[in-house]
Amino acid sequence: MDLDQENPQQQVDHAKHTDTAEKGGFPDTATRDGDDDDTSRRLPSNNDMLAREATTTTTTTSSSSRPRSSTSHQETYPEGGLQAWLVVLGSWCALMSAMGLMNTIGVFQAYTASHQLRGYSEGTVGWVYSIYTFLAFFCGVYIGPVFDKYGPRWLIVVGCATTVGGVVSMSFCEDLWQFILSFGLLCGLGTSLIFTPSIAAVGHWFRRRRGLATGLASTAGGIGGIIFPLLLTPLFDRIGFAWAMRVLALVCLLGGLLGVLLVRARLPPAANATPHPDFRIFRQTTFTLTTLGIFLLELSLFVPLTYLSTYAQRQGFSDPFAFHLQPILNAASVLGRALPGYYADVLGPFNVCILSALLSLAACLCVWLPLGHTAPGIILFAVLFGFASGTSIAIAPVCIGSMCKTQQYGRYYATTYTVVSFACLVGIPIGGTIVGASDGDYDNVIIFAAVVYVASAAFLVAAKLTALGRKGWLARY
Repeated sequence: MDLDQENPQQQVDHAKHTDTAEKGGFPDTATRDGDDDDTSRRLPSNNDMLAREATTTTTTTSSSSRPRSSTSHQETYPEGGLQAWLVVLGSWCALMSAMGLMNTIGVFQAYTASHQLRGYSEGTVGWVYSIYTFLAFFCGVYIGPVFDKYGPRWLIVVGCATTVGGVVSMSFCEDLWQFILSFGLLCGLGTSLIFTPSIAAVGHWFRRRRGLATGLASTAGGIGGIIFPLLLTPLFDRIGFAWAMRVLALVCLLGGLLGVLLVRARLPPAANATPHPDFRIFRQTTFTLTTLGIFLLELSLFVPLTYLSTYAQRQGFSDPFAFHLQPILNAASVLGRALPGYYADVLGPFNVCILSALLSLAACLCVWLPLGHTAPGIILFAVLFGFASGTSIAIAPVCIGSMCKTQQYGRYYATTYTVVSFACLVGIPIGGTIVGASDGDYDNVIIFAAVVYVASAAFLVAAKLTALGRKGWLARY
């Protein structure tokens, strides 16, 4: 029977079968657990929209003139081509500006704590950078739905302007509240405006190769984390902090403008898309467990990332050596973001994310804790942790994308990282408080990070088992 002559229910069944087959036989985890019926009524799927469209159009139009449904957009992805890879390139350029700053906060923390803010404790100085990371993720709860409704361009325009303005403002800062306003608030908001649409737009062009494409775009943060510290360290001595930050603002402006020109969405807005957040998706057990796992990943991530250079200074290493640990960590992070993107498409994103958490755990307990006081030991830790953390940063968004329709990805992604943002808000101050309570000793904060990684891996495993059942714990997912 011709598909155009099928009734609406047959079209729905056909769409469901096609969607499942495209995912390699795995069920759609967006409706996997016991809340699927309830959630489906709250979040209309594209199959529902297809059925409604078929009902209304079959009585008024012929099969030759009927408009294509949104399902055809979902079933066909370019998976490459000039335009698709230009979007990845544009995303990369924009993310270098935003995530490059995020991967340089260790240098900012170490420098400002020993210069402009030397009268404050490490935990207090840490609030500048925790507010930044908090806003970078928290604001996504509104930015993601706006992306779903209107696309990425104007979000990136405003994000670029806000980020550059924040970096320029930071060049004039002398007191704590000034750093909070310029870097914490302005740069945090700007990073979020760039970060969410740049990542989400890549998903419009890739499905089967989404892990690889997202991983490649995510390498921008690592590259920025290499370039920015290597740029700033000599400039601090040659032209001072203020002009060094203005040079950095120029680099961020260039990356942001390239992102504005190249990043674009492909799919039309979802029929139920609104510029308002919707937390009802937390009724999906798999989604909730995954969000908790990513929450703990980020909670532990920013402790070593922020305090590694300060730790090296406390161990007696020179400032240039301490600052250059960040480029080493971020260089390894580039490999961690790019290579596992391919393996995530083969082994499954959840499996790769779990392995990255276990590798981070091993790096903390087996290298940083016993050998961090030696130069080879701390360099080895920077390499191992950089690779592992880069993997988790790149693959976590792919885990989220596996649980929803592509046109709802911005909403799902933003909702997860709104929760994750609170981990970023408290993680850095908690680390600084632990160091202060230990009289400057970092052993306890290293153990804290390791324990959190154990909990993160446990939640991700639980999410996988919820989606596939107990017999699926070794399956590709």
